[in-house]
Amino acid sequence: MEHEHSHHHGKLQGKKLILVTVLNLAITAVQVIGGLVSGSLSLLSDAIHNFADSSAIFIAFAANRISLRKANEKKTFGYKRAEIIAALFNSSILIAVCLFLFYEAYLRFRNPEPVDGKVMLTVALFGLLANLISIIILHSDKKKNLNIKTAYLHLLGDTLSSFAVIAGGICIYFWNLSWVDPVITVLVCCYILYHAWNALSETVDILMHTVPSEISLDEIKTAIERIDGVDNIHHIHVWKLNDSRIHFEAHVNLKANIRMDEMMVVRNNIEEILTHDFHISHTTLQFGYNCCENDSKIISD
Repeated sequence: MEHEHSHHHGKLQGKKLILVTVLNLAITAVQVIGGLVSGSLSLLSDAIHNFADSSAIFIAFAANRISLRKANEKKTFGYKRAEIIAALFNSSILIAVCLFLFYEAYLRFRNPEPVDGKVMLTVALFGLLANLISIIILHSDKKKNLNIKTAYLHLLGDTLSSFAVIAGGICIYFWNLSWVDPVITVLVCCYILYHAWNALSETVDILMHTVPSEISLDEIKTAIERIDGVDNIHHIHVWKLNDSRIHFEAHVNLKANIRMDEMMVVRNNIEEILTHDFHISHTTLQFGYNCCENDSKIISD
């Protein structure tokens, strides 16, 4: 019954993501047309932001489906990195788009063009309404699922961008301040660039097997060497398989040449500490007794 409930809930979340994606694509189409008609660069930048988010939500959803495939003889870790590759692709595209829009905003500063504030304002209000609907759709699931939470944060960013474009539309419509348009473009792009760069850095760290920021090798070494029977632990490797699964491997030097059943007790004690104190989900340990040179080194070359 629990499995069926989880499966049903997963399908429901999938339908919500697809609905939000379709809604975001509709916003994008209206904003592109509105941006071309009104001449508003900030509206076009918001449209690109919405399109990028739509793509990110859809790609993340597809990658999540792929990541659920079981491990096989060729892919012994399974397909969990599919989501990381998707995140790398999405964040790279976002950064490239922001750099292009920075250049376009610079050209607008040098050669201002007239902007139809009324069209800009109308389209931005439509975008805001659609984004608010999307947020309401995902609100109830944002604390239950990491992918849903990420999508929710994307849409929250879209909503803030829509507010900025509306403010620009008001300035242009009532006071004819056309320079506000490229300023808003730069501000929206700075916001997108900040989050895209953080996402890119995180995905690169995972792909490069970087030690997770929440893990301290010194703390792990200290905790494990307090265990009865352990002389030292060295040649430690810690990495993330994806955004939630942390893997650990190390050499453990024992104080005595103990029996296998005694070694299993030590191993269980180590795994319990790694699981409960450091949230490590997979552990591989190599045991020995006076078997390693440079056993004081935490890491190996």
